[in-house]
Amino acid sequence: MRKNRTKEADMKKTAMIIGLSLALGTSSVPLYAGKIQSACLKSDRRVDRATCSCIQQVANAKLSNSDQSLAAKFFKNPQLAQDTRQSDVRSKERFWKRYKEFGELAQMHCG
Repeated sequence: MRKNRTKEADMKKTAMIIGLSLALGTSSVPLYAGKIQSACLKSDRRVDRATCSCIQQVANAKLSNSDQSLAAKFFKNPQLAQDTRQSDVRSKERFWKRYKEFGELAQMHCG
């Protein structure tokens, strides 16, 4: 039960940070695009700059630099995402849990 409360508090804190970033007008494209934003903009998917910027802001709040590097590769290589998700390697399992939480938050905040 305590673990759920901690996770819920962490999600609320992250949501607050993202909401504050968006409210301060950081949804415009910065001079430097992060790894996730760059991959998003280069992808075959039809996603606008504001959405890619928002996803990067969520990544900054939720993922480490190394997590972002791996996640950015998924845009070009979806099979890598599948292989990572199905991996029995503990570090990849932990990454996937963080990545899944990132995805849920990005969907919630960025549409």
